[in-house]
Amino acid sequence: MSSRQSWNAQDYQANAGFVPVLGRPVLALLAPRPGERVLDLGCGHGALTREIVEAGCEVVGVDHSPAMVAAARDSGIDARLMDAAAIAFETEFDAVFSNAVLHWVKDADAAIAGVVRALKQGGRFVGEFGGHGNMAAVVTALAAVLARRGVDIAAVNPWFYPTPDDYRGRLETAGFAVDSIELIPRPTPLPTGMKGWLETFAGPFYAVLPEDDRRLRDETIDLLRHSLCDGEGNWTADYVRLRFAARLLDRRTSR
Repeated sequence: MSSRQSWNAQDYQANAGFVPVLGRPVLALLAPRPGERVLDLGCGHGALTREIVEAGCEVVGVDHSPAMVAAARDSGIDARLMDAAAIAFETEFDAVFSNAVLHWVKDADAAIAGVVRALKQGGRFVGEFGGHGNMAAVVTALAAVLARRGVDIAAVNPWFYPTPDDYRGRLETAGFAVDSIELIPRPTPLPTGMKGWLETFAGPFYAVLPEDDRRLRDETIDLLRHSLCDGEGNWTADYVRLRFAARLLDRRTSR
């Protein structure tokens, strides 16, 4: 959902097809009910969106990527181009669902405020995204590669990885009652290795440098090989996810 990150639906499926598969537990936490109207915030190519539709819900998916929106529409999803920090709905959804998206939204409070506007009274907000410590080794390696070239990673890092206390506070300030929130360590095998992961997700870091992306990726991979690659060449990402479920309180009494 970052304006500095570009997406390709086919590359995403090849290099990160595990994302919607690993998002099924948060879909179970949503527990969609037939007849509900659900907003899928950051629907991507619509893999999990379709499962919500199949549960009998009326679903609208939104995403910041034209390529992802086009792919979702091609699969029959009502998908619309929209930024997660500028949600343009008013009191029309029973639930908002989001998987693997909100860590791309640096203005977390704007995204939460948009969810509040979009939900009906008592509506649910259920999601999962990168939490504190997510991809710590990768972020450290990227910081080292950039620092060698005089670039401070803080100036280009598109990711927001909060602690549970941080995100709980933001939700409660916006008017939610938080039913559950936790960090979940989830080492994740990478089907196309670290190269595929970096090509899919790390574009914003390399875009600020004039050097060839391949050289920069190779340098990052060399730094990560000892900690994230086993003796047989299998790569595992050091994912840590923040999973939560919250309910919107009565707007007349939540302040």
